[in-house]
Amino acid sequence: MSGIIRMYKRDGEGVLHFREAWFDDADQHFVINYGVVGHQSTTDAAAVEEGTSAAGLLAAFEAQCEEDGYTVIPDSEQFRVVAQFALKSKDGTERDRHLEQKAKEVITAELAWRGLGVVEGSGMGNSRLNIFCLCPDVNKAVNAIKVCARAEDLDFTKLTIAAAPASDPDAFKVKHSPRQGGGFTL
Repeated sequence: MSGIIRMYKRDGEGVLHFREAWFDDADQHFVINYGVVGHQSTTDAAAVEEGTSAAGLLAAFEAQCEEDGYTVIPDSEQFRVVAQFALKSKDGTERDRHLEQKAKEVITAELAWRGLGVVEGSGMGNSRLNIFCLCPDVNKAVNAIKVCARAEDLDFTKLTIAAAPASDPDAFKVKHSPRQGGGFTL
């Protein structure tokens, strides 16, 4: 799969919409995914003849989006969201590594198919598993992560979610905690 182009625009009522496209090398399909941020998207895929330039298709998609008023939201204008799971051991166990892999997969899917951002990575230490995300709408992303954690049985009772503007990565504020007034440290 080649790179993804992801663009956003607000409509006249302030609702954030997204469009994204990528070229699936394995299936020789050009894929367009679009919708209202925070809602299940619509996906269209079209077979592409061999020899067609993926870069040309992506450039045409980007040009059409720009013509329609869509733009890329710079990382600095998005939010860093961390889904943090409390662990029983300092460095994690084999069970925790399985939780890490599953959490990354399901949170990636939950965010991606709703235009809510990307999982940038994960890390384990200090008795915590952290899933690091970059998201254009912090409140919708937090809600999506909570829904996903419950639906996928990701130890919801041990989940804390914190967020900070990407431009101020030291300003994390707790958005969800299993304990009233729970704190957050990376």
